[in-house]
Amino acid sequence: MDEAHLRAMIEEVRAGVMTRRAFARRVAGWGLTAPMATQLLALTGAAPAAAQAPAYRPTRRGGGGALKILYWQAATLLNPHFAIGTTNSDASRVFYEPLAAWARDASLVPILAAEIPSLENGGLSPDGRSVTWKLKPNARWHDGAPVTADDLIFNWDYARNPAVAASTSGSYRDVAITKLDDLTVRLDFAQPTAFWADAFVGNAGMIIPRHLFAAFNGPNARDAPTNFRPVGTGPYRFVSFTPGDMLRAELNPLYHQDNQPHFDTLEIKGGGDAVSAARAVLQTGDYDYAWNVLVEDDILTRLEAVGRGRVEVTPGGSTEFIQLNVTDPNREVDGERSSLATTHPAFSDPAVRQAMAMLVDRAAIERFIFGRAGSATVNILNNSRFTSPNAGLPFSIQRANEVLDAAGWARGRDGIRAKGGTRLKFLFQTSVNAPRQRSQAVIKQAAQRAGIELDLKGVTASVFFSADVANPDTFSKFYADMQMYANGPSGDPQRYMSQFASWEAATRANAWQGRNIMRWRNAEYDAALRAADVELDPVKRVALFIRMNDLVVGSHHLIPLLARPGLSAALNNLRTHRSGWDGTLAFLSGWWREA
Repeated sequence: MDEAHLRAMIEEVRAGVMTRRAFARRVAGWGLTAPMATQLLALTGAAPAAAQAPAYRPTRRGGGGALKILYWQAATLLNPHFAIGTTNSDASRVFYEPLAAWARDASLVPILAAEIPSLENGGLSPDGRSVTWKLKPNARWHDGAPVTADDLIFNWDYARNPAVAASTSGSYRDVAITKLDDLTVRLDFAQPTAFWADAFVGNAGMIIPRHLFAAFNGPNARDAPTNFRPVGTGPYRFVSFTPGDMLRAELNPLYHQDNQPHFDTLEIKGGGDAVSAARAVLQTGDYDYAWNVLVEDDILTRLEAVGRGRVEVTPGGSTEFIQLNVTDPNREVDGERSSLATTHPAFSDPAVRQAMAMLVDRAAIERFIFGRAGSATVNILNNSRFTSPNAGLPFSIQRANEVLDAAGWARGRDGIRAKGGTRLKFLFQTSVNAPRQRSQAVIKQAAQRAGIELDLKGVTASVFFSADVANPDTFSKFYADMQMYANGPSGDPQRYMSQFASWEAATRANAWQGRNIMRWRNAEYDAALRAADVELDPVKRVALFIRMNDLVVGSHHLIPLLARPGLSAALNNLRTHRSGWDGTLAFLSGWWREA
């Protein structure tokens, strides 16, 4: 059981965000019965549901004035099918919506769908081979046009089109779609499918309008004006956008949810850094909300003491990790660096990867750098029942030296190890952010003591996480030996774990839109992922995901560092609606301000 996760859920019960029933359902997977869960809540002082004061909600649309949000990693485009980094997905989510989203308890809730498909309502087939979705009849695009089944079919075709090179293609590639009526479609799978909530769900499921994108369903997809001027169904409609800087929107009077949204205008300012963003909310109060305040915990504590705002910790499954490149970033094949036709000259040796894994002091990084922003982990899957009991490799500079000595990597006069003309000197990149730069420095110091030299590189976040196919410094190109960042799953890890599937490798051929950025390939892993996709027995499926975790982590091409909850800053009078299993702005329509 993850103690930090358990404590966070108890706090949600105290705050009235999570019901006691939902708490009991979540911890059941950890071996706690419902009576045990009730007793635990009583011991920790979490009030019973009847004693929780009902939260106020606005009773009319609008009237909340301006909502000002800071994203220190700025968005560069507004087409969800091309979004690679979180900021582009979140910015797109202001305007575009999926059929369903992942709530705080990792359950599905309808957004554009009239209901969540189930066996009881006939939406799910008993054999796991199809799911039927029904649209809300009152959903309208911002220009007034109705949302219909034809829009769903178009998005399916658009995402699957190789000429479009959509980052969402993996969610639609193996699905067939049939229009049943103007508001209903059926998705058919070639085999029983446990994770049916992928296409049209969450960040991968945002729906774009057929009538505005139909002419750009091909090689000209990147030329669509609506890539930067969205017309969606979301709570706010587009006003203006300066890539890498400012996004402005206004209340959508046609929004399909009653009494939402609360705010009249929305401003999302991009750029800067996490510390400045935290200060702009917690210290000066110039902004209402700051995303991802990845800042040293002692700084956040001092800023909170001012009294204007609070740090919000949102539990989820995100993990901070280091990737070791499988391919050679310094060699070109047919004009492509980090080509699948190459292997890394040093990381192809398991001993070097094992040594690197033992040179990462997770406990120190958690204690002295990240604080409440991350807890040490040796797993890539850190969401309750899918978490492996794998103990991982302990931090040990001595043991790393012994492994390298035994593998024949000898120290040169300069102290750097070499073998067969290959030196253990690596380029280690990440996005520009103080905790990440400090973590790089800690790892560099340990590596030096083992005869490994790390050249540290920080890339501006708006570049590192951008979808710019011409820029060599994006994380999806991975033109470095090592890189560090974080990502996490939705309520189900099927799509998340596809980032290590062989067929998802990011290459020039797919415009680096493939999700497997480190280009790792393993036949046993691929087989386990495919098996999990069709396994309807939940116990057997959990075992498959634990095996997948152990395979990719055990390869030491992936070195998990920290389990990362969402960390944001909000003014004291702002009431957000966040889920750690979906995008930051997935439930933006429900945000409001106390009088």
